[in-house]
Amino acid sequence: MALIETDAGAPGAAAQSGYWSGVAKRLRRDPVAMFCLTVLLALILSAIFAPWLGLADPYKGSMVSRLKPIGTEGHWLGTDEQGRDMFARLIYGGRLTLFIGLMPVVLAFFIGSVLGIIAGYTGGLVNTIIMRTVDVFFAFPSVLLAIAISGALGAGIVNSLVSLTIVFVPPITRIAEAVTSGVRALDYIDAARASGATALTVIRVHVIGNVLSPIFVYATSLTSVCMILAAGLSFLGIGVRPPEPEWGLMLNTLRSAIYVNPWLSALPGLMIFVTSLCLNLLSDGVRSAMNVRD
Repeated sequence: MALIETDAGAPGAAAQSGYWSGVAKRLRRDPVAMFCLTVLLALILSAIFAPWLGLADPYKGSMVSRLKPIGTEGHWLGTDEQGRDMFARLIYGGRLTLFIGLMPVVLAFFIGSVLGIIAGYTGGLVNTIIMRTVDVFFAFPSVLLAIAISGALGAGIVNSLVSLTIVFVPPITRIAEAVTSGVRALDYIDAARASGATALTVIRVHVIGNVLSPIFVYATSLTSVCMILAAGLSFLGIGVRPPEPEWGLMLNTLRSAIYVNPWLSALPGLMIFVTSLCLNLLSDGVRSAMNVRD
């Protein structure tokens, strides 16, 4: 991908506009990415508008209707171990699963980008302090680090968001620092500094526009990992608390029913698999659309 000089004048703005329109055009020509985008939009919209879809109450159960099989009249995806409608809980569960799976990456993108750009542009002692602090977190596998932080903070949605954000800030910071260090050495950055522009002006006008694209592409590749980690925390009982519908938590509560109704127990896992697969394929499509050299 060619670097785009983002001067304050019209040529830089026009170049960026043309670049992003080209990315959108190439992405629309990718059938796999567009199919995955459609599936993800359908999941997101159904989760957002779940209260207006006329679904059954996802919290109301019936001991008489426990573990009804798929295709049962009035419960076409069956019922869970407490007699609650599985279809309604899967749709409502998408709210928490997608939120906890996407929001930490968004937060980590902003925090990691700021830290990485500052470290990459400033260099010296500031770079050493930031990057050596980040390296500490790489001493632990992301799964164990998320479990350790969530276990220390306790179960809950907020604590899950905090723990997953902490897990994903270090890798994004490292990528941001690497691309910023490369941009910092270019001639037009030296020219901007020689003209008397302050460091903040150089970063805002010349650096950010050239480094956000690779950082964003890398961050999108983390969304599926984050969603699986979030579901794993709930499965272990240190994420979302019952009786909230969440796919990882539903997998945990349906473990006892795997020998009675295995297909019913597999539904939350299938939702996690399809969503994470679509996120991965869409991320690959976005990377291909943006990785074009002019």
